[in-house]
Amino acid sequence: EGKPADKAILTSRAIDRPLRPLFPKDFRNDVCVVATVLSVEQDNSPEVCAMIGASAALSISDIPFGGPTAAVSVGYVDGNIIINPTVAEREKSKLNLTVAGTLEKITMIEAGADEIPNDIMLQAIKSGHSEIKKLCEFISKIKEEIGKPKFEYKSFATDVEIYKEVEENFKERIYKDVQAQDKEVRDANIEKITEDINNYFLEKYGEEKVEEIAADIAGSIHDLEKACVREMILKEHKRPDGRKIDEIRPLSCEVGLLPRVHGSAIFTRGQTQVMSIVTLGMKSEEQMLDGIDEEEAKRYMHQYNFPPYSVGDGIDTTEDAKRYMHQYNFPSYSVGEARPSRGPGRREIGHGALAEKALVPVIPSEAEFPYAIRVVSEVLSSNGSTSQASICGSTLALMDAGVPIKKPVAGISTGLVTDKENPNNYIMLTDIQGIEDFFGDMDFKVGGTKDGITAIQVDIKIDGLTYDIIEEAFERTKIARDYILDNVMLPVISEPRADISKYAPRIMTETINPDKIKDVIGPSGKMINKIIDATGVKIDIEDDGRVFVYSTDTESGKKAMKMITDIAKDVEVGGIYDGVVTRIMSFGAFVDIGGGKEGLLHISKISSKRVDKVEDVLSVGDEITVKVVDIDNQDRINLSMKDLEVGNKIEASEEKQEK
Repeated sequence: EGKPADKAILTSRAIDRPLRPLFPKDFRNDVCVVATVLSVEQDNSPEVCAMIGASAALSISDIPFGGPTAAVSVGYVDGNIIINPTVAEREKSKLNLTVAGTLEKITMIEAGADEIPNDIMLQAIKSGHSEIKKLCEFISKIKEEIGKPKFEYKSFATDVEIYKEVEENFKERIYKDVQAQDKEVRDANIEKITEDINNYFLEKYGEEKVEEIAADIAGSIHDLEKACVREMILKEHKRPDGRKIDEIRPLSCEVGLLPRVHGSAIFTRGQTQVMSIVTLGMKSEEQMLDGIDEEEAKRYMHQYNFPPYSVGDGIDTTEDAKRYMHQYNFPSYSVGEARPSRGPGRREIGHGALAEKALVPVIPSEAEFPYAIRVVSEVLSSNGSTSQASICGSTLALMDAGVPIKKPVAGISTGLVTDKENPNNYIMLTDIQGIEDFFGDMDFKVGGTKDGITAIQVDIKIDGLTYDIIEEAFERTKIARDYILDNVMLPVISEPRADISKYAPRIMTETINPDKIKDVIGPSGKMINKIIDATGVKIDIEDDGRVFVYSTDTESGKKAMKMITDIAKDVEVGGIYDGVVTRIMSFGAFVDIGGGKEGLLHISKISSKRVDKVEDVLSVGDEITVKVVDIDNQDRINLSMKDLEVGNKIEASEEKQEK
């Protein structure tokens, strides 16, 4: 009914990923699957229902599709693996896993976890697959009963003869050119050979024929480049940039780069570089960001970005938002493209959600650290694995900001190249770069601490993964994560800083009687706004009576908190209070004793000595100390200064402190 929320976009991605590899490779017809949620019972996930429903709809349709697939949600509660956990079980679960598959293989894994070990995660996937097989059989029966015959479609496969001609004349050169270690050099090599191949066909067949077969020429170049990369990896165990199969690209990191923000870090892996920035704010703070209208398309575009984190602002914790938020930006310049930025797309939202899942288990509780936390990861340069660099960079930035995370988290991805003729023959690659992701069969992303997995996202281009491949991917990523943490990240910053940035708001907390919240707020917010105006602080009050005062000035924070507690505390007979004279009458003075409470200091109670006129002793605005001597049936407060004169003044002072 409008622009989809992040939740809907993430669900759409989860539906899409297990289905996409099962369409024929030469099939180019548009296919649109719409999953409409009509009714929700919270114990049964609509996302999982949508994944199963999409597969069933495609299976019984006349659309060419290699399914069925199915999906389940898996939890881990009290040491037990739970299939499709209820709401109550999900609240206690250490695992939120969605797994999809066919009868034979796993086609999609998406998980957030609280440091789950590899063996338990693998067992959870296997348990989920057991149920998936039953669902696939169920869909197959439906297909047998009412499924339509699949229609014939126009194949967009590359012309075999043209491919052979390109292969015979240019394979040796392409094979050599794709081995350039630098991405820019490699791209330039492919651009030059593409130009030479087009000129070859122009000279041989003429311009008219080349226009006719242009798509086949382009497809042949792409397919041959892909074949060369895969052959190099599969048969020679060589990678385009010269690394070993399990070797990680050069790594580096740095913290505290930006002087004004609350926390920052940059993490570099090869030519991939991500900067993460942390902003701390009050729980209820909300920042609206204005967009920039684009009047018309321009050949030259200059954009100026002023993100709120640059001035320590920009926490969005609206009712449906989260206390910890992670956003991921992938500007076009990071891959050398000239595209205007029009906000995060599906990919950016998905990568941000993955990094958020990876870090949520180590974020301190609200009681330990009562801040809203926003992390923004800016991709400065991209050559693969930017989402995993975001996880590493964000861990560093959080520690730089003084957020007491429980443990550091690192992320790494593995790739896969399989032999089409023998699927059991495969090579797994640790830390894939862009070309290996583009021409490979898998992007298996895993984030976690040294003690276990916190997030998984798996994208595949083949018909599925075996348990052996999944198990090896877990082992590879565990080794790589430990290496990154021990040798790259922790030597730069080993633990969270002892204090937060001087630019971040300081938080003071108190708990008041919940019945007094209305008094602190006042009619139409009059009282709380008066406190804010007088002190310049920001205030959050929870329904249970917890009060949070945010201020960059400690004294202002203390002043505001005292004003709040003065309002919230009950005035008691015998209590001693500091007050301010607000009005003078012939019979006495009215004194504000704090919290909007006013009492009468009768002329007879001003002093033990005779007072003829109140004005002889008091003036409006005088700060005085009074004692509550009576509260009548109408809650009128009667005060005395005279009672404090009785006995030693030091005793009165001590009595005041005790109160």
